[in-house]
Amino acid sequence: MSSATETLCGQAFGAKQYHMMGIFLQRSWLVDLATVTVLLPVFIFGTPMFKLLGEKHNIAQSAGRISLWFILFVYSIAFSMTIQMYLQAQQKNMVIAWLSLMQFVVHIPLSWIFIYVLDWGTNGAMAALSLSSWLLVCGEFVYIFGGWCAHSWKGFSFAAFKDIFPVVKLSISSGLMVCLELWYYAILVLLAGYMKNAEASISAFSICLNVLAWIVMISVGIMGSATVRVANELGRGDAEATKFSIKVLIGTSVMIGLLFWILCLVFGNKLGYLFTNEEEVAQTVSDLSLLLAFSVLLTGIYPVLSGVAVGAGLQTKAAIINLVCFYVIGLPIGAVLGYIFQLQAKGIWLGMMSGVVAETLALSFMVWRTNWDEEVSITSARLKRWYLDDNKNSFIHS
Repeated sequence: MSSATETLCGQAFGAKQYHMMGIFLQRSWLVDLATVTVLLPVFIFGTPMFKLLGEKHNIAQSAGRISLWFILFVYSIAFSMTIQMYLQAQQKNMVIAWLSLMQFVVHIPLSWIFIYVLDWGTNGAMAALSLSSWLLVCGEFVYIFGGWCAHSWKGFSFAAFKDIFPVVKLSISSGLMVCLELWYYAILVLLAGYMKNAEASISAFSICLNVLAWIVMISVGIMGSATVRVANELGRGDAEATKFSIKVLIGTSVMIGLLFWILCLVFGNKLGYLFTNEEEVAQTVSDLSLLLAFSVLLTGIYPVLSGVAVGAGLQTKAAIINLVCFYVIGLPIGAVLGYIFQLQAKGIWLGMMSGVVAETLALSFMVWRTNWDEEVSITSARLKRWYLDDNKNSFIHS
């Protein structure tokens, strides 16, 4: 849902409506905090929910315990992600990088102390995650409230409660767009859990997904750049610059994807041994390595296209594309190949790739068919409709 902040703040920054960025940030806080609170039962009753889904008792118990720890974490995310989008929109990426580095440096010793010294195990890992996440939030608060965002942060304002429903609508579309993708991969892991020798299948599938996630982080960085550049240029009213930015970003991401595709092809057979000593799990990872390589290649394209959609405020269209491609195409194909054709984890991964290929083609067509001159007009109309004069707002200076 935080990507709505990126859309609104990015377009406001491009239009030089700097004070509106702080108001959009506060509106996003209200929406995201309310959403997290509504979703609390999902975390509180995690164990019975997993049992209802048919998971084994020990897996459900472990997942339920971890879900309780996530309560602290998700509240921190409601602040950290929106602030990150707010800072990215005004091209303060190095600030985010330094704060994230600070979090990382603190997180490592905290994890070691809680997991090994205090012997808290998984609970220790989650405690370290929660503490380091809130440390990041505190650092972001210090930066914003300390006067380093003087143009865009004028203080807390009652205007944040005005025109909040359009922000809710955009946030819901943004949330659906992202969640449909994240849930897709989570459901695939659940499907792997119902197979013969489920522990080996889940382990191998999770290893491959983690490797994919690491590489995707690079594309996600470019996705953030795509969102900011598209939003800024649309806010500025320059359709040609928008199209040029899209071409450059896609080209850059594809080149990076090709590099990692080659690396996965060369070292894929040995990949599993970096994570486990169990021969069966490592062999399953090796069997999936070729499919993993082509999945890596695809990640060089579709995250950037998703970023373009976010920057243009096209989250609703992107959410519909994700719904159809992942749940109407990808999941059924994965289930059929995995269970009926007995391809096991490989079949599920093929289904996942089918969904991603369909999504990539659909997003490419959407971006190609988009009239960017018309999007400039839509952006201008949106910003004018929500604009509040700086002198007429009641700011509570922080």
